[in-house]
Amino acid sequence: MPLVVGICGGSGSGKTTVAKAIADAIPNQSVIIAQDSYYKDNKHLPLSERAKLNYDHPDAFDNELLITHLQMLQAGLPIEQPVYDYTKHTRAPEVVVVKPAEVVILEGILILHDPRVREQLDLKIFVDTDADTRLIRRIMRDVKERQRSLESVIHQYQSSVKPMHEAFIEPSKHYADIILPEGGHNQIGLDVIIAKIRMALTEDLSK
Repeated sequence: MPLVVGICGGSGSGKTTVAKAIADAIPNQSVIIAQDSYYKDNKHLPLSERAKLNYDHPDAFDNELLITHLQMLQAGLPIEQPVYDYTKHTRAPEVVVVKPAEVVILEGILILHDPRVREQLDLKIFVDTDADTRLIRRIMRDVKERQRSLESVIHQYQSSVKPMHEAFIEPSKHYADIILPEGGHNQIGLDVIIAKIRMALTEDLSK
């Protein structure tokens, strides 16, 4: 059975950086799954309506499919991970084939909120980053990578990102095994996590 590592934290907290740091430390032994890939497919709605949906609420995610895919990877089976198109607010027609690995890294803003997802995780990490830093990172990412206007990013942050963080994401920190302040900038914390994962891999191989 693979080791499933969950990395949670607010938008812009540095989850992806932490996930990549772990993966780089154990090359050829891990795969990264992003919860963002599992937004519900709302193609039945017009684009104007899809743009109004709250993508920071737990109901925005297709956790049933996510859990099924985690269980398939744990069983040694490949999955077809959805690809989400942020410009159209719906799933793209293509998928990404993800093969099983010794370590499955799941990162996302709400992976610790749903108890069914938490049950799939062997190690739960919460990346705890200052709110101002997270907002600046989100603005830079959404404007540059997702073709959003500055005004729309700020509106979304005030109307849904911040209140959803306070309502769902921040409270889920209490389910974490490890709280990692400042994410990828916390090298000592990363070293401890990577050492723990390597130890778990070694113990599994010795059985």
